[in-house]
Amino acid sequence: MHDSVFATIAEEAQRESPLWGLVLRAPGEHELQPIFSELADARFALAIESIYEGYLLHYASPRLFSPEDADTAVLLGDYLYAHGLVRLTRTGNVSAVAEFAELISLCAQLRAEARPGDGVAWAATSVLLGADDRRLAGALAALRLEHDPSPLGVLAETVADQELLVGALAAHAARLQPAETSV
Repeated sequence: MHDSVFATIAEEAQRESPLWGLVLRAPGEHELQPIFSELADARFALAIESIYEGYLLHYASPRLFSPEDADTAVLLGDYLYAHGLVRLTRTGNVSAVAEFAELISLCAQLRAEARPGDGVAWAATSVLLGADDRRLAGALAALRLEHDPSPLGVLAETVADQELLVGALAAHAARLQPAETSV
């Protein structure tokens, strides 16, 4: 299933723009590791991984693409954000769209302010995606307004499978590490 999620993201991006095809890594160089979609209902996997790949293009190390400049990375990231949100609308779950729009906005704020909490925000949002759970809105607000990621961490730990949660958070942290440079 994971291979088909990533293949769909790559194929649709190539069809959307020749530029995205030019910055697509060769198939053997794709990193086909789902991060947060494993915490969610399977019907949301393609949307979550599309949006997460957009996030990685903006802030970290993407799995499928290798743009040569920051402008291309931002444009491709924006395309993947939008495409993922369109996928969520196709599920018919309005709350899922609102939850991920809030997540994208909050994570942009966290990155701009160099604050932690994006991993638990991704995890809690993914595990509760589409449930219209008021606890999620409160926990996201605590991070946005009070700079406190702990309600999201508690929420994710309460709801998610612990092994999957630990794996997702570790994989996310690894993706955000600066690329090592050789001297």
